[in-house]
Amino acid sequence: MHGADPRVVLGLHRSRHERRLLTAALDLGVTALDTGSNYLGFRSHQVLAQTAGDLLPKFTVSTKVGYFPGPDGAGHSLDPVRLHAAMEQVAEDLGREPDLVFLHNPEYSLREAAPHNQEALVQACATLDAAVAKGLCAAWGVASWDPLPLPSLIDTTAPRPAVLMVRAGLLVGARTLDAADALTEAWGLEGDKVWGMSPFGGSTSTPVWDRIDPRVFLRDGSPLSRVQAAFRAAYHLPRVGSVAVGTDEPAHLGELIGALAGGVDERTVQEYRSFLRDRLRAQPA
Repeated sequence: MHGADPRVVLGLHRSRHERRLLTAALDLGVTALDTGSNYLGFRSHQVLAQTAGDLLPKFTVSTKVGYFPGPDGAGHSLDPVRLHAAMEQVAEDLGREPDLVFLHNPEYSLREAAPHNQEALVQACATLDAAVAKGLCAAWGVASWDPLPLPSLIDTTAPRPAVLMVRAGLLVGARTLDAADALTEAWGLEGDKVWGMSPFGGSTSTPVWDRIDPRVFLRDGSPLSRVQAAFRAAYHLPRVGSVAVGTDEPAHLGELIGALAGGVDERTVQEYRSFLRDRLRAQPA
């Protein structure tokens, strides 16, 4: 893991934001929280400040900007003025500056094959970079659910994120894994500067987890459950130093912490990635 121990970040995407979960996380040694300005119906920051304002100094807090409330639900924008205002709002609502703010799914506003895509991404990154310089947060990053459009838009002369967050785990396809690797390389990130999210593709109770046994990815002798093995493998698909995972159950969080002791067989991971690429090439265009 490039010299760093794998780390768990408590993600609040579908969380009820209950105080008991945050106290349990601290008891388990989880000291990183990840949320988003649009989580909990755009109320995540205020609710965190209300229910656990005294606990927040014990966590490093990351959040995301890019989605905005609108008449038809959430809309997405890379407009620098709106992004900057959102950064100011984050600190105000949380009652503190966040440690890290991600540009949230920039590809959502870059889907149109327009010539100004690269410029729009550069301006958005520059806006977050300026917010760090102004003291609105300690660092900025990019969180991308579908990174495929992004590698071709990277301008290496533009401000670079401190952290990249991408989907990780056994349900991530070959193209997404390769795009994540391309971004990691383009921005010169590695180790704990790359985070994974959604390691179970949304839920550990979907039927796929009954059909496959992720323990094949473990080195012999790692006594983990299927869920634990899937979580441990996610740190290698793609290679990430931290994984943000959501739960409302302290016991489940404890189970995932226990998974970090397992060893992953790197050769099996590489064989699996080769298998994914071969299967992709075999598909009709």
